[in-house]
Amino acid sequence: MKRRILIAEDDPIMGLGMNHFLSSEGYAVSLCTNGTDGIKSVEKGNFDLIITDLKLPHQDGFQILKKAKSVSPEIGVIIITGHADIKDAVQAIKEGAFDYIAKPFSNEELLIGVERFFKFQKLEDEVTYLKETLREKTEFENIVGVSAVMKDVFDRISAVAGTEVPVLIHGESGTGKELVANAIHSLSQRNSKPFIKMNCAAIPDNLFESELFGHERGAFTGAAQMRKGKFEFADGGTIFFDEIGDIPLPLQSKLLRVLEDNTITRLGGNASLRVDVRGIYATSKNLKESIASGTFREDLFYRINVVPIALPLLRERKEDIPYLIDHFLKGFKEKFVKKDLNISQFAYDSLLAYNYPGNVRELKHAIERAVVLSKDGVIDLRHLPDEISGVAERTPCFTENLSLDESLKCFERQKILKALMESGGKKIEAAAMLGISRKVLWKKLKEYHIQ
Repeated sequence: MKRRILIAEDDPIMGLGMNHFLSSEGYAVSLCTNGTDGIKSVEKGNFDLIITDLKLPHQDGFQILKKAKSVSPEIGVIIITGHADIKDAVQAIKEGAFDYIAKPFSNEELLIGVERFFKFQKLEDEVTYLKETLREKTEFENIVGVSAVMKDVFDRISAVAGTEVPVLIHGESGTGKELVANAIHSLSQRNSKPFIKMNCAAIPDNLFESELFGHERGAFTGAAQMRKGKFEFADGGTIFFDEIGDIPLPLQSKLLRVLEDNTITRLGGNASLRVDVRGIYATSKNLKESIASGTFREDLFYRINVVPIALPLLRERKEDIPYLIDHFLKGFKEKFVKKDLNISQFAYDSLLAYNYPGNVRELKHAIERAVVLSKDGVIDLRHLPDEISGVAERTPCFTENLSLDESLKCFERQKILKALMESGGKKIEAAAMLGISRKVLWKKLKEYHIQ
């Protein structure tokens, strides 16, 4: 399909000449001779590119540009201008025009400008496509990662999701064990059935059996009515046992029997009830050590550890941090309606350099906090937790990812902080150490957001 071009030019000879030339080059060209007709054509037509003179009768090229961008931001606009109008043409570029061509110009110059735009548009489309493709590859059921170890996790999830085998997810707090469990269930054939979550570390020992298997009326003091347990609620679906290593030892044998026989008996009852439940288990403990210490049954371990999935620490997959930052920032910008929010280079570098003992959860909470606290459209060091912002003071200032100006500002900031530390926070002494006036120091403290 031919590319559609609108020409708005009041000089009839120039307009007809451009029309004839671009038509001969294979473009579908429309021509108008004043600004009013140009705006009407933009409203009615479906143009890929508009070539407009700045000076037109009735309405000028700026108004055509504004209308074009309101109709579709993807429409390209090339401004034709006389030598005296170059300043206006530059202003038009700032307002969204793709390029300008100064009069007089040859057909070759015009064609170069037109082809440059369509090449640019093609690249833009390719970038959009690649970004979408990359998003699909970096996000797997809301789990973000491009590192080799996370790709292995994605492959393991895909392999086990459609089966009925038990899965044991191991990883430190904050690594995303619950997200993996969610992914396995949502990709399984049980995804339309209940998905029951149980935090074994949060249930008192004396309530565990009732929580799992339910109880009959009068089974114990306070049992005023019959109550179903997690297994009955999850029948046909999945139970996620978070922190399975914290389940009381006396109850482990009963859980093992249920997993083997697929039958339960409510506390205080005699009838056996069949249940069809898949188990997904997670732990931050080393269960083999728990077996050795006598706090976890070895036979239960081998029953639930059919397919293990080990989640890495965030500091072991730092190449994923930029993608996680983008993922969380996008979500919280929408949640807190701060769509134009950006991260300063200093803050971004600190987020990349920090080791995250709390793993992905800590990064997520840091981004959420920063988005909430930011007020000027930029997340800076002052909006990050102290332990993360403090990394900036230990980060080398002269690196490839920082421009010369950013490196100098980084160095200056670190020098000021060092002087303040050595002076015990006394600004007059710090200013003297730095060889600047107290007034200049105050200005720098405000510029670098140093409290």
